[in-house]
Amino acid sequence: MDHSTHIAHGTRRFGRVNWLGLYTLGRREILRFASVWTQTLLAPLVTAGLFMVIFTIAIGPRRGDVMGVDFVMFIAPGILMMTVIQNAFANTSSSIVISKVQGNIVDTLMPPLAPLELVLGYLAGGVARGLVVATAITVAFWLVLGLAPAHPIILLGFVLMGAAFLAALGMIAGIFANKFDQMAAITNFVITPLAFLSGTFYSVEALPPGLYQITHVNPVFYLIDGARFGMIGVSDSSPYLGFGIASLSTVAVCGLAWVFFKTGYRIKS
Repeated sequence: MDHSTHIAHGTRRFGRVNWLGLYTLGRREILRFASVWTQTLLAPLVTAGLFMVIFTIAIGPRRGDVMGVDFVMFIAPGILMMTVIQNAFANTSSSIVISKVQGNIVDTLMPPLAPLELVLGYLAGGVARGLVVATAITVAFWLVLGLAPAHPIILLGFVLMGAAFLAALGMIAGIFANKFDQMAAITNFVITPLAFLSGTFYSVEALPPGLYQITHVNPVFYLIDGARFGMIGVSDSSPYLGFGIASLSTVAVCGLAWVFFKTGYRIKS
């Protein structure tokens, strides 16, 4: 028995994927937000609608066109992507922080799941939530505004990449934070500014040179800009460049999350 256990452990270490464990973790993360859908899915849809109504009434009539596009149509993709990334981040970060605060993070760490499998499992929940939110908002824009994606495949690619990037950042934030107020601070002082100051409600061409350069090193800008191209066919930068930068950024943060899971940083002590 000891010999067979050693063999199983050896093959496990040399690359066999624990598909059942990965599926179970991903399913748990998806069911976690689906079970409270009024909070995790309906609320973001209402919030996005309120943003559209407020900006349409307060600014729309006086703002005119932006980059040759009606202002309301211009901000719609930004609001969509902003909502997607906020929900993807919230899904992974809240799951890990709640588990740490309640003391049941061990239930996730004890099963034979490799660090990469933990990353992919949590990532599945964040990406699924972001995709569902994006689908609901896109349908609402089509029904209310008559706005259909100009390049649906490109839009889908940026939505998936945006959800993956922020879901990975959510894992890092959740691992780093030990209390809810630390998590709130990260959300308020890092994630919200990244979302709001990335061209969501304006073209970055209107920014002064300093802010213009700073914006172009922010991966969230490329996510919002790419979603705008996918939705209405206009953008401040090349969507292909944006997708490349977003992909590299996603790989980088997923790699950092993998390192944290592998070393047990702030989750095994």
